[in-house]
Amino acid sequence: MKVIPRDQHCVSRKDISPNALKVMARLREHDHQAYLVGGAVRDLLLRGHPKDFDVATEATPEEVHALFRNSRIIGRRFKIVHVRFGREIIEVTTFRGHHESDGKPGSQGAKQSHRGLLLRDNVYGTLEEDAVRRDLTVNALYYDSGSFEVFDQVGGLEDLKARQIRVIGDPDKRYREDPVRMLRTVRFAAKLDFAVETGSRKPIQNLGKLLDDIPAARLFDEFGKLFLTGNAQATLKLLREYQMFEHLFPDSARLADGNAFYASLLDAAMANTDDRIRADKPVTPAFILAAILWPALCERREQLERQGEKSFPALHSAGQEVTAQACQRIAIPRRFSMPMREIWEFQPKLKKTEGRRVVELMSQRRFRAAYDFLLLREQAGEDCGGLGEIWTRLQEEHGPIEVKPAGRDERRPPRRRRRGGRRNSSPS
Repeated sequence: MKVIPRDQHCVSRKDISPNALKVMARLREHDHQAYLVGGAVRDLLLRGHPKDFDVATEATPEEVHALFRNSRIIGRRFKIVHVRFGREIIEVTTFRGHHESDGKPGSQGAKQSHRGLLLRDNVYGTLEEDAVRRDLTVNALYYDSGSFEVFDQVGGLEDLKARQIRVIGDPDKRYREDPVRMLRTVRFAAKLDFAVETGSRKPIQNLGKLLDDIPAARLFDEFGKLFLTGNAQATLKLLREYQMFEHLFPDSARLADGNAFYASLLDAAMANTDDRIRADKPVTPAFILAAILWPALCERREQLERQGEKSFPALHSAGQEVTAQACQRIAIPRRFSMPMREIWEFQPKLKKTEGRRVVELMSQRRFRAAYDFLLLREQAGEDCGGLGEIWTRLQEEHGPIEVKPAGRDERRPPRRRRRGGRRNSSPS
């Protein structure tokens, strides 16, 4: 274990969340080890400003939970503790050990599938073992707020200096244990603008198919980290380069490979999302998913039209089918899939630019998102007959228009009538 003293690194307590410092101090007061770990240490060493602060300790989740009334244990694959301070959550993890060792009482041990995929990972160990068990060297750095020292077991400091992402251990084995590590490798390369180290890069293309075995709900969580954290454009480029995008959105990947407009649309959607995040504007998965799945939607709509369906019913049916198919890979929650489809179905309505219909459309709650999507299509090179410019002018002419409130079905589900309840009956 390499130990870097206070005068040889730039990490300072004043840049660390006071709540994270409180958690570490209390753990030390009760004779537990406690270290700031992961992305916070990495970003502080790169002179950045971390948003999240995670703590690692040898204390078990149950011991941590007993020390903090404002905490709860979460997770099944590997238990962790969330300590809540208002809106801030400090995540506390117990040092992980090697799969073949199970040194802590209460540990349930590790369990793997026949393909090597980790199903359960509650094996506890030491700091040295924990460092080796982490995914990437640059995320396996530890800071002791008591001694002000940084600990490096796996060469993370050297990789920070070399600006490269390297998987800890045998990449082939680590990717098979958890295929999501391939997505993490690409995500951090994009986030930090680092290169992926050769040994960590080579297995990805051959093992990308393992992502097909990851639960759809977990992939949706990863989708948010990939595309909604400010580095979507660079992330998409690497996903396509390493042939992983096709395991998330197979039809969109296939169509973008053979169609310059679709490829441009995806790139423009990612760039616009990154711009909004940098400008501290709100972003929603619904909009970026609408762009990602638009190629598949257009293909299916055209197929249905050739089979004799009229334009709008074909669009509606295609939306249902494409959404259902996408959810088999990535479990898109209904609160995002519904607005996504509404954005799609609003596009033909925007062709109506005269009369009373104009104000009515602008008062609809999906108008702004649909208008932005129209501009995105034009930005990518689609000929929309100048509709973007027309709607821009119409909004300037009419000024602010009150948006209609959500309908009853959008605010809350209707109350179900209880069976067997008392009914009013007329006297005989």
